[in-house]
Amino acid sequence: MLLLFETPAGFALFKVLDEGKLSKVEDLGKEFASPDSARKVVKLKAFSKFENTAEALSAATLLIDSKPSKGLRKFLRSHCDGDILAVADSKLGNTIKEKLQIECVHNNSVMELMRGVRSQLTELISGLAAQDMAPMSLGLSHSLSRYKLKFSPDKVDTMIIQAISLLDDLDKELNTYAMRVREWYGWHFPELAKIVQDNILYAKSVKLMGYRSNAAKLDFSEILLEEVETELKEAAVISMGTEVSDLDLENIKDLCNQVLSLSEYRAQLYDYLKSRMNTIAPNLTALVGELVGARLIAHGGSLLNLAKQPGSTVQILGAEKALFRALKTKHATPKYGLIYHASLIGQAAPKHKGKISRSLAAKAALAIRCDALGDGEDNTMGLENRVKLEARLRSLEGKELSRSAGSVKGKPKIEFYDKDKKKGSGGMITPAKTYNPAADSILALTESLSKDDKEEAEPEVVEEEQKKKKKKKRTQPEDVLPGAVDDAEVEAEPAKKEKKKKRKHTEEADKDGGDASEKKKKKRKHAETEDGGDDTSAKKKDKKKKKKSED
Repeated sequence: MLLLFETPAGFALFKVLDEGKLSKVEDLGKEFASPDSARKVVKLKAFSKFENTAEALSAATLLIDSKPSKGLRKFLRSHCDGDILAVADSKLGNTIKEKLQIECVHNNSVMELMRGVRSQLTELISGLAAQDMAPMSLGLSHSLSRYKLKFSPDKVDTMIIQAISLLDDLDKELNTYAMRVREWYGWHFPELAKIVQDNILYAKSVKLMGYRSNAAKLDFSEILLEEVETELKEAAVISMGTEVSDLDLENIKDLCNQVLSLSEYRAQLYDYLKSRMNTIAPNLTALVGELVGARLIAHGGSLLNLAKQPGSTVQILGAEKALFRALKTKHATPKYGLIYHASLIGQAAPKHKGKISRSLAAKAALAIRCDALGDGEDNTMGLENRVKLEARLRSLEGKELSRSAGSVKGKPKIEFYDKDKKKGSGGMITPAKTYNPAADSILALTESLSKDDKEEAEPEVVEEEQKKKKKKKRTQPEDVLPGAVDDAEVEAEPAKKEKKKKRKHTEEADKDGGDASEKKKKKRKHAETEDGGDDTSAKKKDKKKKKKSED
């Protein structure tokens, strides 16, 4: 029986001299109490040394997955000829049996034998000292842990999470302290708050000036601009603030010192965070910036956890409350979360922010995976994707044509002007109606129309007038003079007009119902009597004219 033993220096193959002692597991530990007794149980048959640390690491990682390395397979083929092989891992024994056709054994006696060999390893393997084994085992264990956990000393995202959290806390504290300085010193010089807007410059001015009466004597050129300095000095002369004691002013100056020291530390922390982000996630930093990238990593928990998220999750990371509220109320989901503060989204118009955030989140997800799992340490991928996103933004805003000018698809389509075509859609609207003179109503023409007007009038009207003239000629006697006929016609015209008016009036009265029936009858009778009287008077006049003509 042969025993396979793994060491940091290489693989060792021991020959079991007395297999009968393996049956007594309880007494097997006593056989390895001394080196001499251990040599009576096992003897070194062969040793395969690792050439370098990389080979040792690859062999160790394969053994963790219960797989033999290429060097181990060669070593076993050359030294195991029909012998039974004792191994520490049953899965590894099954793999060796399938691939190398070597019988393998794994039981309690084998594990106890392994324990004894480990205790006397330096004595059983000549040339392997204890002082050499310790650093080799330590180095291999560190390399193995780094490989297994994907750990790199240069990529410690925990530092980024702590730095960005501290930076946010410092910003809150700075704002609180600065507001306290403004409120406290505002009792003495309230006009200064409107003149100096920046909190750091305000604290420096208060620390330098002290009492407002000293403003005229001091030089603020190193802190403020000339225009602001002159305005400050003028306001100090006419200030409406109250007087403060020396003790109050000392406490205000101490608070100003705290504000200035916190601002300096914040600047140092930002530089540290910037350097760490460029080292750990250079591609993500090139796309969204140091602060947004650090907040994304902190919100995800780690860079590796963030690399497992899809682009849609990266897009709304930080807006989980709004997302679940929208899903609960069945409203529109948010379009962006922490990624909204990136410079690319800030440059976009409000109507394009959603599209740019979706594109940026997709590219950021790729950049995060490249930073977390890739071997490269440069930011070329992030810079290339940023250029593409900027081109996408320009194309959305219409600053640059999305198609090339010389291509067939890029040629402008010339459309002819059509007044009946809608601007928005391709449909046709109904054409505008033109003036139709035939639809006009034509009034009855009188006898006073001239010949030219009669020729232009419609033929039906002309025919009716000609028929009326013929009838008049037939009724007219031959002896009557034409001048007399004209006089009769002139006299008869007003009577005809009165008849027409009365007929219209009676027709309107007929339309009214019910109660007005008796009135209508009376009106009709009255009209008939009047018509009869008019006719008799006309006949009498005609007779008189005839008699005069005969005479």
